[in-house]
Amino acid sequence: MGDDAVQGRSGRNGFAALGLERHGERRGEAGWLAVQLDHPASRFYPVWGTRILVAGDVPRAVALSRAELGETLVRAEAVVFLGRASGVTYFAAGFSRAEAPEELAGHGRFVDLRGAASLLPAEHAARCAYALGMVTWHRTARFCGTCGAATESMQGGFVRRCLAPDCSREHFPRSDPAIIVLVERGEYCLLGRQGWWEPGRLSVLAGYVEPGETFEAAVAREVLEETGVEVTAVRYRSSQPWPFPGGIMVGFFAHGINREIELRDGELEEARWVSREQLARELKAGTLTLPYSVSIAYRLIEEWFDAAPGWRLGEWTGEV
Repeated sequence: MGDDAVQGRSGRNGFAALGLERHGERRGEAGWLAVQLDHPASRFYPVWGTRILVAGDVPRAVALSRAELGETLVRAEAVVFLGRASGVTYFAAGFSRAEAPEELAGHGRFVDLRGAASLLPAEHAARCAYALGMVTWHRTARFCGTCGAATESMQGGFVRRCLAPDCSREHFPRSDPAIIVLVERGEYCLLGRQGWWEPGRLSVLAGYVEPGETFEAAVAREVLEETGVEVTAVRYRSSQPWPFPGGIMVGFFAHGINREIELRDGELEEARWVSREQLARELKAGTLTLPYSVSIAYRLIEEWFDAAPGWRLGEWTGEV
């Protein structure tokens, strides 16, 4: 079954076009993995901190061979089996934030994925996000959360086992769920901004799901806490992996009951209702900017904006 049939609307979101078979059944085959690590056809996506390796004026992600990595691979803090495509096995190779892998400079340049993602081919961005998410998890799971002892990587990088004999707990990669919601009321949608964003940037509202809470309940709570707006008719739209540092964004639409806004919890510097006409006017004037097109936030705004006859957000943002 094709990706479109499986993912539906989520397939339009950034980081969705992975193009890899994960082959989870091979993660426990230590001998096979060892062969693949040294196979001349295998490729490695280097990750340095939160940066990925790209090359070209129109950037493309660089996946290096074992020979191109050379002894640099020995310094990797994590090597993770990502999957296979067209007979090629792909790995992530993560390097410490403190030590730049200078030997790789001749193959490209390291750039922050968040800013570069919208410029990369969709498949490249998805694979780099996958690699970054796995490498980040390894960096934060080096010690057992139960007893504090060191852990070791196993199962192709998808398990870290505690080295303390009286513990030996196994830890697995995780994605923290967060809701993200476009609240609409008549011809308006509710947008807000955090104080550390660049001037003029607005986005939809978002927040982490708390223990014992459904996604829908999290939507209602977050919107009320941040803006004082009560919502109803919460409905799921799509989802997106978000490796900053390791989340899964679950996107919704909701209807706002009241128009009055009250910034309650200090999360937002500003929140306001914006019509399509206002949004278009401010985008044209350059006084308002939206989230990167790779984000589910942009796609939610685009879907709402384009739902009215004669309106197309891409005409005002230049995004496809």
